[in-house]
Amino acid sequence: MSITDLADACGVADSSIFRFCKTLDFKGYQEFKIALAHSISPDDEGTFHLTSQITMEDTIKEISSKLLATNISALNETYNLVKEENIKKAVDFLINANRIHFFGVGASLITALEAKNKFMRITNKTECSIDAHLQIMSAALMEENDAAVLISYSGSTKDTIEIAKLAKERGAKTICITRFAKSPLTAYSDVILLCGVNEGPLQSASLSAKISQLFLLDILYAEYFRRTRKESIANKENTSKAVVEKLL
Repeated sequence: MSITDLADACGVADSSIFRFCKTLDFKGYQEFKIALAHSISPDDEGTFHLTSQITMEDTIKEISSKLLATNISALNETYNLVKEENIKKAVDFLINANRIHFFGVGASLITALEAKNKFMRITNKTECSIDAHLQIMSAALMEENDAAVLISYSGSTKDTIEIAKLAKERGAKTICITRFAKSPLTAYSDVILLCGVNEGPLQSASLSAKISQLFLLDILYAEYFRRTRKESIANKENTSKAVVEKLL
């Protein structure tokens, strides 16, 4: 659960949950979740779980089968969470934008870079800085005709929230890709795209979460390409020709 989901379930404000965690000498909600996860995890090395499904005793075939099932489940749930009107609205923002900024930190930065790599093949208006300071500076210079795509599984990453807040203040359109419909990040988002995978605090940066995020980005890319086919086809041909000599 996000801190906002837990606060709603308890009938209190987010700040009350945060103060509760501080009372227990944790830095915040995320540290509390990690401690809680450790407290309910098996201690015996022979039964330790690598994830919620995989144990140290599993064979390679069992691991492969379980990971396949997990990834398929993540994609299916993400597919079921897709709302056509949100995809259309997000693509409208991307098409009409003068610049498209992809933002993320940590593992989400890798996904943001994947998004830039995908979209730069069909448009020249994509940006993605790899440093949190550079990202916040980019957000500070955004304008009303710009679009920000913010990627954060938890929706509670401080740097990404600050970037979203600043981009929103600058009048830019904001699109977030996250797990939780209610989180600090979604408060600053014009469009919310949900990825369907549950990731425990001890399994952060799971590939299942990344796969579901990339699936959403692939949908955005395909719809963008479809609606700008003439320009996108020409750009795709030019970028493909530019790298063809790099291949044997």
